[in-house]
Order: sequence, then C-alpha cells, then structure tokens
Amino acid sequence: MMEAASASWRIGVDVGGTFTDLVLVGPDRGVRVFKVPSVPADPSQGVLNALQRAADSEDLPVGRLLASCSLFVHGSTVATNTVLEGKGARVAMLTTAGFRDSLDIRRGARDDPWDHRTPYPPVLVPRQLRLPVRGRIDRTGQESEPLSDEDIGTALKVFREQGVEAIAICLFNSFSNAGHENAAAEAMKDFPGGFISVSSEIAPIIGEYERSSTAVLNAYVAPRTLSYLRSLNARLGELGLSSPMLLIQSNGGVVSVSELGDRPVTLLLSGPAAGRGALQFFSEAIGSADLVSMEIGGTSCDVILMSGGEVGFTDLLDIGGYKCASPAIEVHTIGAGGGTIARVDAAGLLQVGPKGAGAYPGPACYGLGGRDPTITDAHVVLGRLKAGPYANGAVTIDGDLAARAIEEAVAMPLGLPLERAAAGMIQLMEQKLLHAVQRVSSERGHDPRRLTLVAAGGAGPLHAVAVARPLGSQRAYVPRLSGAFCALGMLHADVRHDYVRVFFDKLDSAEVEKAETVFRQLERQAKATLAREGFAATDMRILRALDLRYIAQQWDITVLADTAFDRAAIRRDFEREHERLFGHIQPGGSIEITKLRVQAFGHIQRLEKVDAKRATGEAESIERRRVWIDAVTGWTETPVYDGASLHAGNVIVGPAVINEMTTTLLVGRNDRMSVDASGNYSIEISR
Repeated sequence: MMEAASASWRIGVDVGGTFTDLVLVGPDRGVRVFKVPSVPADPSQGVLNALQRAADSEDLPVGRLLASCSLFVHGSTVATNTVLEGKGARVAMLTTAGFRDSLDIRRGARDDPWDHRTPYPPVLVPRQLRLPVRGRIDRTGQESEPLSDEDIGTALKVFREQGVEAIAICLFNSFSNAGHENAAAEAMKDFPGGFISVSSEIAPIIGEYERSSTAVLNAYVAPRTLSYLRSLNARLGELGLSSPMLLIQSNGGVVSVSELGDRPVTLLLSGPAAGRGALQFFSEAIGSADLVSMEIGGTSCDVILMSGGEVGFTDLLDIGGYKCASPAIEVHTIGAGGGTIARVDAAGLLQVGPKGAGAYPGPACYGLGGRDPTITDAHVVLGRLKAGPYANGAVTIDGDLAARAIEEAVAMPLGLPLERAAAGMIQLMEQKLLHAVQRVSSERGHDPRRLTLVAAGGAGPLHAVAVARPLGSQRAYVPRLSGAFCALGMLHADVRHDYVRVFFDKLDSAEVEKAETVFRQLERQAKATLAREGFAATDMRILRALDLRYIAQQWDITVLADTAFDRAAIRRDFEREHERLFGHIQPGGSIEITKLRVQAFGHIQRLEKVDAKRATGEAESIERRRVWIDAVTGWTETPVYDGASLHAGNVIVGPAVINEMTTTLLVGRNDRMSVDASGNYSIEISR
C-alpha cells in the first residue's frame, strides 16, 4: 500500500443520503469533483456511476483509471442506515444466566428526564432469541462456575429453528477473561447464519449494557454491510483496481476491507468522520487550528469541533437510540439539510424537519415527483438558488414547482406571503443549526468567539454567515470544494486502529511495570496489524493513552501518556481537561486509571496544498437578481458571481451570491469576502 501511495490517481467516494460525491486527485495534484444522485436501493451503483463520470471526464475507460489508482477510500452510510431503517439481520443473543433482560432494561435513564412517554426504540433481539447459559466469570477474571455445554447446544438448536442470521455472544465479565465467550463462539461456529459477534472482541470494556448493545449492533449490521463492502471491493478489483479499497471508520482513520474483519460496527460514522481529515487539510490555509465545521448535505448536518488541532473523541455513540461503545470522532448530527421538509402542524405552528425528501424524489424543485416543501425550495423562492442545471448537471431546478410546494403547504395554512413563508422556513432551520454548533462548542467549554466556522456540504455555505454571526465567530470559511468536503477529507486521513484494555489502579501508586506489560502487548498487536497492511516501521505512529477519573466518578477522561509514565504530567493534563469540561477540579484528589489504550496510525501520503491562480483584476458579477438576504435587509438587487472567475486576492463586500460547482455561497450585508491563496473563501463577519 505504501508503494502505491505515490502513484498517479487518488479517489475518495462519499455516499450520502442525496448525492454520491467523488473526489479525484490527479498526478498534477489538481482536484476534480463529481456528484451523482445516490441510489439507496443499491449504494454501489451510485459509486460506479460516479466512477464512470470521472473516467469520462479524463477520456479514460473506468478500468484504466482504476488500474492507475494508488488510493481508493470509501465512506458509506450503509451501516448507519441499516440501524435507522430497521433493516438489519435477525439476531440472536447468548447471555449469562440472570442477564437475559439487561439489553431491554438498558441503563434505566432517559436523555430527557422530563419525557416519560416516548418509548425506547425496540430491542434488536426479541426475548425469545436472548437465551441464557450457565457459567460465570467473576470480577477478577476467575471462573466461578464452568460454562454449560448443554445450554449452548440447546440455544444453538433454537437459533437454527428460528432462522437466525447472526449471533451476539455477551457473557458477564468477559472483558477480564474472554475464555467462556471464545468457547461459546467455537461451539457455534458452524451455525447456518455464519456470523458471530463476540463482545470481548468488539468492545472489551466494563459496562454490561454498553458491551452487549455494541456486540448486538455489530451482529445486526454485519450481513448487509459486509456483503455490500466485499461485493463492491470485488467489483472494483474486477474493473481494474489494484490497491485495496480503504474504508473510513468512525474514528476518522481508514482501514482495509480485510482488516475490518467482522467489525462493521466501527463504520457507523463512516462518511461524517472524514470531516476530521478535511479540517486538518484546511487548517493550514485558514491559519488556525481552532475550527468548527458545519457540513450540511441533503438530509443532515454534521458538526465537528477542532481545538488546538485536535478533534474530540468519544467511546459511546448513540445511533437511533442504541448505544455503541466504539472509538469515534465526536460528530453531532441533526436532521437538517437541503432536503429537510417543512410543514404546519395541527396547532398551526411551522415545523422544519427532521424528516427529509431523500435522494428520491428530493425537493419539489427537482421535478422528480416531490410535493413537500424543503429548505432547497425555500432558497429557490428567495432567489438564492436559480432555476436551471445544478450540481454539475446532476439535477435541474424548477422555480415554479418550489413556489407551488411552499404556497400550498406553508404560506396558505399560515396566511403568509410566499416569501415570508420561505424566509420563516430558513430562519427556523438556522436556529437549529446554531443550537447544533453551540452543542459542541459553548456547551463543552469552548469559546465560540475564537473559532472559525467552516461551512461545508452542498447547503452549508448558504447558511454560513447566518450561523456565524449569532455564534460570535469573527470569520466563516467556505472551501471551494465545499460540496465534497468529506470525500476530500478521506484522502487526508491515515490508517488507524484503536486498542483498549480494562486496567484498574490508582494513578499515584500504579504498578508501572504491570501497565507497561499491557501497553507492550497492545503495541505488538497494533504493529502486526499495520505490517499486514503494508506499512514499514518508519511509517507507523503508536500513541499511548490512559482513561482516568476521580474516585467514585462515573465518566472517564482520556489523556495521552508517554513511555516515561510521568504521573505529574498525567495529573496535570487530566485536571486541565476536567476543568474545561466540568468547571472544577479536586486539588490533590485521588485519580484512578480505568483503561489503557493504544492508538496506532499508518501514515498515508497527505494531500498537498496547491496555490490558486492570482486575480489580475476586480471581481465582476455575471448578473444581478432580486435576492432575499435576511429579515432586516429583505429583497435587494444582488450581484451574482461565477466562482470559476474568482481568484486569489479578489474581494467582495456583501450582499452577494457566489455560484460554485458543488454549492452556492451567500455573503451577508457588509460581510467582507476574500479569496485566499488556496482559492477558498474567507468571510469576515460584520457586526
């Protein structure tokens, strides 16, 4: 893989809910973007359609393009959508006697303590398929009761009769001794479904519910996800791809299909997590390592915060109400995108989202049969988007259809003029976007005034200044390739693997040699994995980390540690992070270690920044049209610019509209937009 990394073409493909984005980086370091409608029924078809369009643009057969491709990275929502749509496998669960209902009981707490009525999502394994077995590992990892072969045999018989497709094995205390789980997996390896998810391999952590939920999620998504990925990988190989297809993981790194193995649960944030690589790529051009991205596509908005060049991580995801204990980039997602549907509820109030129009039929203005008014339709009515071909010809916008949808479903029921109804939809949408950005910034101890808001996705730049202004940000930044933000970020990500081991000890009196032994075991495992993927020792980077907490606390904080195991430095880093998160520390408090971690990276050649063409004159608009800027400015004759004619050094004072190949940018009144040396748009927010 490392040899191939210096060859000609590099391809990143992001399959979204509405569009499939492909970024092609050529030998000349030039970046090309291709956008085609996604095919929800068969996402691989969207990938192949995008490849065909890319090959046609270079006047090459698809096979020849793939044969000279050094890096092919894929991000997909297949695993996530399998959960959200309830289309996973028929899963059975093997659990320790006495714990049959732990999956149903959950933690017994609600995210909203005042909401006692909303039901939990249905348990992914019905009770008749959650079968207990006798046998017990105690908290020290010792066997207190032998595993019952008879119970395993009985369960296996039931699973065969019930047509089970996947089995999750979740036995008590398996994080400290996986012997019983491994024995059960061996006994069941020949069951007809063929897929077994072992909790001690998927999530070797304390927390019976979280570990079980993660193993069940893994089993639930595995048949559909692995079938799709292996089929696509084989198809690409048949077409000529010589290097292995890599997959973007929830942790922001990439992994080969072979090393992914039977752990598709690590792909639940595949796609959005590539925003980390994109932020790292653009941070140099921005000149800041304190950024917050707001990527808005057709169906959702993904928000990621980078502070001091680092993006936050979490060990516990919530996917459709199901808990998943897997290392992941902190991505806050809300149902707000260009295809988000507006409606008037029974109380006569305007509601926006979370339901969206999806890839098909899409917004009403696309003319594909959609009748519900969407945010895209509102932008069309307000003059921000113009009728005609859009997204490089992927769709054609019809203004009359947009106006009719909003008039019938929003304006008439509310008794409002058409433009006020459309503006109200936008205003409500932007309030939700603001709250989403505040959720990852001010609510977590970050001052948003020091952050640059990076607006991305096909719809993000239309809302950039409207969110940055009330947020308090001094600047908004819009990449020229905004509409392919994550696809580009995939090509700026390293291979990454995370390893964790439960380890309880007090920081001040920890047995350093014992911890060192565990770290070395995890490091050997990490290096062996990277070596199988073709990395030389010089291209590997191994980091150690500790999970820490004050005695009796429930939540851990992860802190990096060097090989010297400097207790004072570890305490200092822990207390600094604790104070940022919670506003206080316990001076001299007793700190305990709960887990040891190893983060392993295989270096992939980074994308290189290319200086843009310098402007030789003032920016000239291609037309002027009536555009609704905001509630204060209202309608105004606004200059419209073709992004292709804007070069480094051009400056525009708003209001203005800029049409790009993959997005449209709205510059607010008195905001100052300049094109930087990289060819991207930097906007100083007026006050």
